[in-house]
Amino acid sequence: MSDRQHGAIVRRARRADADGLVAGSRALFAEDAGTSDPSVNVDWPGQFGSERFASGIDDPARLLLVAEHDGRVVGHLTGSVVEGTAMRPVQVATLVSMYVRPAHRGGGLGARLVAQFSAWAKKKGADLAEVTAYSSNADAIRFYERNGFTSQSVTLHTAL
Repeated sequence: MSDRQHGAIVRRARRADADGLVAGSRALFAEDAGTSDPSVNVDWPGQFGSERFASGIDDPARLLLVAEHDGRVVGHLTGSVVEGTAMRPVQVATLVSMYVRPAHRGGGLGARLVAQFSAWAKKKGADLAEVTAYSSNADAIRFYERNGFTSQSVTLHTAL
């Protein structure tokens, strides 16, 4: 899985990409969860990201993609596939997280990441794909809708 366009390559992550994955995850948490969800540990990527990404690189049920430009990771996508259950008897691919650095947005790089995720999910036999976005992140919701996702449910929260 490699793709060149606009100077960026989209490919599977390698162990050498760990620092770039952590940096992108830190930026995602700061930009998205850090402004939308006070219950999220925004330091998670620095504390646990390296271990989490390293364990996913060789896991056949997980996908880690990076977008590389001039030898630097400028975006990433992580996804997973789980088998169906008695309650939900379909195989589901979850787009767990995705981030593209602001300077690389608007040129189709995010769409390329999603397209490779979708192709991987189909190859794995997934029946459907899902992604979660914060309701306050209208840009992310529009992006995912442009890339074929539709709203199915809403999760409501209250502080206790």
